[in-house]
Amino acid sequence: MVIILSYKIVEDIKFFLEAEKTDIETLAKKANISKTLIYEILKKGTSSKQNCERIYSYMYNLGYRINKVKEEFLKETSKFILFHGSKTGLQEIKYDGSRRNCDFGEGFYLGQTYDNAACFVCENDNSSIYSFELNTKGLSILEFDCSLEWMLAICYYRGTIKEYSESKIVKQIIEKVETSDLIIAPIADNRMFYIMSLFANGDINSKIAIHSLSASFMGKQFVLKTKKALSNLKAIEKYYICQPEKDSYIQFLENRTNEIETKLKMAKREYRDGLFIEEILK
Repeated sequence: MVIILSYKIVEDIKFFLEAEKTDIETLAKKANISKTLIYEILKKGTSSKQNCERIYSYMYNLGYRINKVKEEFLKETSKFILFHGSKTGLQEIKYDGSRRNCDFGEGFYLGQTYDNAACFVCENDNSSIYSFELNTKGLSILEFDCSLEWMLAICYYRGTIKEYSESKIVKQIIEKVETSDLIIAPIADNRMFYIMSLFANGDINSKIAIHSLSASFMGKQFVLKTKKALSNLKAIEKYYICQPEKDSYIQFLENRTNEIETKLKMAKREYRDGLFIEEILK
């Protein structure tokens, strides 16, 4: 599926000028960009990364959360508005060919919110965020909650329970994943996967792991596993994420790391009677 989307910078500039009751000359001066370049952007509808950064950073620093508000408007019209963060930009999307050690193997991954996508790419220089609308009609859907099955599936695909790959329980879970068009499950970022790794290595029991992860919930991910699922996806918009916005998400993730460590320590104290992985999969 080919993706042809550009930043809606013309629309965003016009909105800003109207909202601020200002003019192009003032914007140019404040954003440290020539007035001629802004006129050129408005005429052509495109801009260099450097000029995008100056314009969107200026608007963001004035308190304009344009991308987040666009998300809210989109979700007023559709239940399944999803977001994908790309580290280098999208030209094509596929359900196969992705890294096999993703949470559920090959597939096209989307997050439930703009924040989900932004957290994934906020540390990358050339990242962008994309919105999509998904029609789930006719798709076979497998949905996980924050459970042992969910944790075992992710540990399997991320390669941390290879010694248990022939376990009947694991095989049943993987068969369900691989015969579904769409997986809906809690997001497991690297900070959460650290806890899963402790469980996979036998360092903590299942109750400690699940309660720590449940308390760290970041929303849901949607994984399109088949051509059929991908054909139900419609691209909407590409969003520029400026450096001040990225910095806010980087700070959020730093705080989140500290919170997860605290939750893990508290769970270790509260849930000492859970089963360890070798007891579950023996």
